[in-house]
Amino acid sequence: MRTSNVTYLVKKGVSSVWKNFVMSLASFSILMVSLLLVSSTVLLMINVNIVMGNIENTNEIAIYLEEGVTDAQMSHIREVLESNSDLNDIQHITKEEAFESFREDIPEYSELLDNLESNPMPETFMVHVSDLTKIRHIVNVISELDGVEKVKAPYDFAGILVNIRNTFTVIASAVLLVLVIVSVVIVSNTIRASVFSRRNEISIMKYVGATNGFIKAPFFVEGMFIGAVAGIAAWGLTWVFYNSVFSMFSGNDITLWQMFGFFDLIAFDDIKWLVLLINCVAGAFLGAVGTVISTGKYLSV
Repeated sequence: MRTSNVTYLVKKGVSSVWKNFVMSLASFSILMVSLLLVSSTVLLMINVNIVMGNIENTNEIAIYLEEGVTDAQMSHIREVLESNSDLNDIQHITKEEAFESFREDIPEYSELLDNLESNPMPETFMVHVSDLTKIRHIVNVISELDGVEKVKAPYDFAGILVNIRNTFTVIASAVLLVLVIVSVVIVSNTIRASVFSRRNEISIMKYVGATNGFIKAPFFVEGMFIGAVAGIAAWGLTWVFYNSVFSMFSGNDITLWQMFGFFDLIAFDDIKWLVLLINCVAGAFLGAVGTVISTGKYLSV
């Protein structure tokens, strides 16, 4: 196709937006709302995963060692813990440190502790598990090490977190799929009405020898243009809504929300250009697909 033809078809497609302003506005509004919902859902999924990760990092496994454990056994236990890629933040708490911490927790009974003949607190390792789905397997492995007396892990809480994350992922993915399908269907129906109003023009073009591709191209450009503009509008609205919500969780002071893992969330300024690109591409794609689906019916003359 010659450059002049391409330029003509692009101009024709863009000008059709203004000639059929009402239908274009309907397509624009539907696409904008759909992209806004999709963007919000994706950002929500990302931040929920961050929150879940923050909560996971607050859960510790306590490894209590046997009375009289040797230095060699403690060194071997530490080596095993440090070599496990699923464990992090490994902390060794000595008997003396554990005893002093216990004393600080019960200051009203500190005098009674002075009368003890020996330190009853065990040598302890505290570790974090990066993947809660593996927590039971990790505990079983650690429990078999020589010198380990007991391993205490939050099985129930870990199971609840994993179930919540998996359930949310399934629901969010289903919502995204439904939004995309609904967007394509509604946009294609809206554009179909626009195409129907120009069916006589299409018929004339067919009779004079215009190819299907030549007829479809302006509609294709029109759909892409509307979709891209809708993507920009959805991006702007997402920016405003996201920042208004983000400000609730971005304070420097420790708040109740932050205690529940709502910290280190993604700032929109860090991803705004990526979100803009994805919105424009997705909008142009949905508009183009809806146009292709709509125009086929009227090309058989």
